[in-house]
Amino acid sequence: MMQSPNVTKPSQTHPSLCIETRAVAPSLIAWSFGITDLGKQRERNEDQFLIASLARALRVQQSSLHEASVQYADADGQLLVVADGMGGAAGGAEASALALNAIEDFLLNAIKWLFALGGQEQPHGIDVLAELRAALRRADLQVCEVASRHPELRGMGTTLTMAYTHGSELFVAHAGDSRCYLFRGGTLYQLTEDHTLVAEMVRGGVIPAERAASHRLRHIITNVVGGPKPGVRAEVHKSRLEPGDIVLLCTDGLTEMVSDSEISAALQAEHDPRDAAEGLVKLANEHGGVDNVTVVVSRYERAAPAARDEA
Repeated sequence: MMQSPNVTKPSQTHPSLCIETRAVAPSLIAWSFGITDLGKQRERNEDQFLIASLARALRVQQSSLHEASVQYADADGQLLVVADGMGGAAGGAEASALALNAIEDFLLNAIKWLFALGGQEQPHGIDVLAELRAALRRADLQVCEVASRHPELRGMGTTLTMAYTHGSELFVAHAGDSRCYLFRGGTLYQLTEDHTLVAEMVRGGVIPAERAASHRLRHIITNVVGGPKPGVRAEVHKSRLEPGDIVLLCTDGLTEMVSDSEISAALQAEHDPRDAAEGLVKLANEHGGVDNVTVVVSRYERAAPAARDEA
């Protein structure tokens, strides 16, 4: 792994949910596919994911929440989200579902910020990142508010990683230990940091990086949507996409089981996002499948030139 160069509610009886999607942006076309799987050792799937195109509407094309939503607006883009709930019993699944719903509602109500993009650089990029931070804060408050009214859900929380693409621009907002990767030219770049105690220890030089994967405290998350009290810290990034790039969002059910080199090999070998996503989930389960695993893969290619009017 390298750092960036620049840059339905799942059913108990249906452990995986996957539907192929296709979205078009002004300069790049995105082929996307997502899947969530129960894994081999869990009785409940607390992960959620969302793929939505914003092309004159927020159209939910695929989601683990088993919903369809269309709200009209004058914008183009694609939204990818993964969330990994925590809290035990009903709490984890409830938190991740609430967070996805809050993100959808917020973006529908604040969609005017998409109008201003127009493929331009600053200051509009800064505005988008601010709106994504606000979306995570809204989700954080929503999860905490519901938990405050239901004692059995108190303390529930969720990771949340989302990527919004518009033309060739990629905006990422993140909290927790799910991840967003960029795969370019055969190299896998991790765009997000893990918000865990062990990752902070590594960044602070307390322990060497090679000890992180097996450290007994590696699952202690330091920054989530929800949790004991509001206060999520949104990590945000802006990058530029190139034709041939792949964006991968995933929960730690994948990264705990599958190495970065295996992820790279799978993305390199499979051109079709569906084949790549299903292959990664299969690898996670073959390696033990100790957790729910959710994968969203989006491949970006140059859009064909618009046909000229011969009349």
